Amino acid sequence: MTTSLALAGAGIGGLALAAALQRRGFDIHVYERAPRLDPVGAGITLQMNAMLALRTLGLDALVAREGHAPTDSRVMTPDGRTLGALDLARVADAVGAPALAVHRARLQRALASQVDPARLHLGAAVTGYTQDARAVHVRLDDGRTVTADGLIACDGLHSAVRRQLVGDGAPHYAGYTSWRGVARGVASVDRNRVSETWGAGCRFGVVPLADDETYWFATANAAPGGRDAQGTARDTLLARFGAWHGPIADLLRATPDEAIVRTDIADRDPTVPWVDGRVALLGDAAHPMTPNLGQGGAQALEDAAVLAHTLTRGDALPDALRRYETARRARATAVVNRSRHLGAVAQWEGSRVRAVRDLLLTCVPASVNHRALVDAMHFALP
Repeated sequence: MTTSLALAGAGIGGLALAAALQRRGFDIHVYERAPRLDPVGAGITLQMNAMLALRTLGLDALVAREGHAPTDSRVMTPDGRTLGALDLARVADAVGAPALAVHRARLQRALASQVDPARLHLGAAVTGYTQDARAVHVRLDDGRTVTADGLIACDGLHSAVRRQLVGDGAPHYAGYTSWRGVARGVASVDRNRVSETWGAGCRFGVVPLADDETYWFATANAAPGGRDAQGTARDTLLARFGAWHGPIADLLRATPDEAIVRTDIADRDPTVPWVDGRVALLGDAAHPMTPNLGQGGAQALEDAAVLAHTLTRGDALPDALRRYETARRARATAVVNRSRHLGAVAQWEGSRVRAVRDLLLTCVPASVNHRALVDAMHFALP
């Protein structure tokens, strides 16, 4: 008998899982809160392990057509001095897959194109569930209840399913906020280089995308809940970052103010259960993390790859979900903790601690950074 699954959320992890399971003969239905697939954010870097996970799902070639693969990575100072560099092409050769920079809208459209539109239900938010020995009864915000063999929560940082399954309250604010945008046609951008520049309690990242677009992001230490008055975000960022090395000011000036997205950075402690009988959490619903390692999307895709694998082994659904959690928990927890720590260090404000930090970065041999990244990018099914 065909296994039926309800998926809460049509983000990267949910759509990738839905596409893979549909190909494998599962009866899947995706329930997404938004009335349209308008992605929040601007760009994303799919690290090498994300591309390896997509390969196991049969989706890597599809996604590769949507992105751009930079070959050089730098950490820099505001005056343009390099603190550390990585040859991404060499790392990609060692890992067996590139890192891909892609616009979120293009990535989401590509993944959604692999899901039967009749099984993608927009404007339908999952609000909770009940379950018995044979099925899960999924509540939607329009009053309906749908029944399936299992429920996979891919509904993000503020997951309604996690709220019921775990009940661990609000996310943990990291102490800094972020801005993101995409600029087009900025000639001063090195199309082969991704970079992150570290200042005093603030950072600026530059990520070239396909089609002469460039994704950029900025962070700054701030109280939670801050907002920019309408029409002021770009000027605020130019005042803070405009004197930093190129192409930062050019990117900000080329981005419409209304297209700049501001979001506080948050994560959660990764010590909670992901599975309750026939219900499992995936991606940010299970292990939300700060973006400092560029691993949020990658870990969601690893989740999807492992879960698709365990679900197709033919065991009872609750057993398959428990094996998924067992296979994924340690790695995801380590990434959450490393990303939290790196963000704290990168956001240091004091001049003395920043001087020590920057000196240590310059002292690490390139070969050590290369080996560490190769090891971190490894992914294989259990």
